Parts: sequence; C-alpha cells; structure tokens
Amino acid sequence: MKKILVTGGCGYIGIHTIVDLVQNGYQVISIDNNSRSNPFILEGVEKITGKKIKNYTVDLCNFDDTQAVFEENKDIAGIIHFAAYKAVGESVEKPLMYFDNNLSSLLNILKCCAIFNVPHFVFSSSCTVYGNPDTIPVTENTPLKPAESPYGMTKQIGEDIIKDTVKTGATNAILLRYFNPVGAHRSADIGEIPLGKPANLVPAITQTAIGKIPSLTVYGTDYDTRDGSCIRDYIHVSDIAHAHTLALNYLLEKRNKTNCDIFNLGTGNGYTVLEAIAAFEKVSGVKLNYQLGPRRTGDVVAIYANNDKAKKDLGWMPETTLEEMMHTAWQWELKLKHDENLFSGKNTILN
Repeated sequence: MKKILVTGGCGYIGIHTIVDLVQNGYQVISIDNNSRSNPFILEGVEKITGKKIKNYTVDLCNFDDTQAVFEENKDIAGIIHFAAYKAVGESVEKPLMYFDNNLSSLLNILKCCAIFNVPHFVFSSSCTVYGNPDTIPVTENTPLKPAESPYGMTKQIGEDIIKDTVKTGATNAILLRYFNPVGAHRSADIGEIPLGKPANLVPAITQTAIGKIPSLTVYGTDYDTRDGSCIRDYIHVSDIAHAHTLALNYLLEKRNKTNCDIFNLGTGNGYTVLEAIAAFEKVSGVKLNYQLGPRRTGDVVAIYANNDKAKKDLGWMPETTLEEMMHTAWQWELKLKHDENLFSGKNTILN
C-alpha cells in the first residue's frame, strides 16, 4: 500500500478524496491545521471505509513543523495538495492573507518534496485560472486571462511555481483545474461545512432551505446568459475526488508524457444559478426563499469545461446529474440537522 499525503485532508474535497484513495487501496495520512475545518469529519471516513486516518494538526506555513511530518513519514509516494483558503469574496477583501497563506504553504510543501524525494505531486487548481474566457467551453490550452480575484491569482501563480519547480527536480506533477464541486458523499457521512455564512451557492441553498440562514441572494441577473444569472459547471464532489486517485495512478504507472500535465475536471455542461436553484427545489420539494441582487466583485460571467483530455488520458468520467448532486447536498444538510447535538460538541463551525 503506497502512502499518500493529503494536505487539507479535513476540508470538503480533501475528505472525499481520502475516502476514494482508501477505497482504491492507498494508505493515507492528512495534514490540516483545522483553521477552516474540523477533525470530527474524519469519523465519517472511518464509518465509510473502516479505516482510521491520522491527521497532523500542522500549519503548512510553518516550514519546520511541515518538515517534521516528512521526517516521520519518509515513505510518502505522492502528495495531493488541497490546503488553501478558497473564498473568492474574502480574497478580494483580504488579498495579502490569501497570497501569504496559499503560496507560503505551497512553497513549503514543494521544498519538502525536493528534500525527501517525493516523486508524485497533484495540485488542486481551479477554473478561476481562466479568468473571463473569450470562448467556452474552455480546454486546457485556452489562454489564461487575468484572474478575477486574488484567490484565482494564487492558483495561477501556484501553477507557475509548480511548472518551474518540476523542471529541475525528480517530482512529476499534475494540475487539476476543477470547476464547481457540489454535493456530498452518498452515505451522508461526510460533506461540506462552510465557515460562517457560505460563500458558495449550494451550501447557501441548503442552509436557506433548512432555515440556518433567512434567504439566499442571487448575485447578478443582468449577465448575457439564458436567464441573466452566472453560468457554472457544477460537478459532484465524489466525481472530483475519484479524478485525484486516477491522477495518482497515471503518475505511478508512468503514463505521463511530461513532468507537469494539466487536466480540466468538469461535466462539460453549464447551468445558471437560477437553473441550479430550480433543480434543488425539484428534488427537495422545498420552495427556496431567494432574492435577486447586484453583481458580486470577483465573479466570472460564464465558464464550463471541455473534459475530453481527462476522459481520454485519465479514464475519468463524471457520473452524477445536477439533480443527484442537489439530492446528496440536501441529505447531508438534513443529516447535520438531525445530528446537530452530536456535532455541536465537536464542531465549532456549527455553533
């Protein structure tokens, strides 16, 4: 069993990827300082897989503490690097915090890759690197436009740092540009827990539906789209997670043609915000309380993926419909409501 380090392993995509890795025969350890997550979510992994995952509560911006994890685990065969701040709106308000956290942590992980000869590295990138593209769907060769937010800029810079780093070392890398991960594991044992008021659409929808927040705002209804709201490529989080396992397999089996490869992870379908709301209302039977508001700084008008390369080279195929995504997100929200007394003692985010 090859040992894989997942940074940000208690986060939304990280925790689903840990499940997928374990179910595909990997041994997994996690680094997460739990500043924006909570280790209780690892109990869900144990329920699903029967495996207990070790998490190191380490701030990756501290190089000495990060290096100590590698000293203790000198047999790491690959790294999947999720750990980063990810709220677009917050990054606009606090750009220096985003540059410091997201880039310092990446640099420290790459330094440890070099010191400990870790051969395989998978980076959690984002469709935000494309900015406002001239044409859609975007391919991996679509020219990158200026990022619409400091968060997006950290992903652009992070990709460039990795590309330059692997040119001279023994590490091979894959950059996974994914679009809008939504939903939860079908078991409802793990899912997304936003910090404070959710910045992303689907948790805002489910929290509105269950009454945690009074109403949802649709930001912008005058865009040049089907109904005036932004278009996004929503993809189920478990489909995203499985792509990371396939990316590791791709590197371990030496099928990569270059030392740094790039893949889009999206369904290839674009849905407007209002269409996503309608899909949720259909599967949940709940009429959502939402209001139409002005555009939000940092938002891209419309973007969705051409995923042909990931299908061809990784053998990846997204399998979940938008309605199924909304169903799993709602089941997770209901689970949180049902188990709120259990979670309240472990999870300060829910208090």
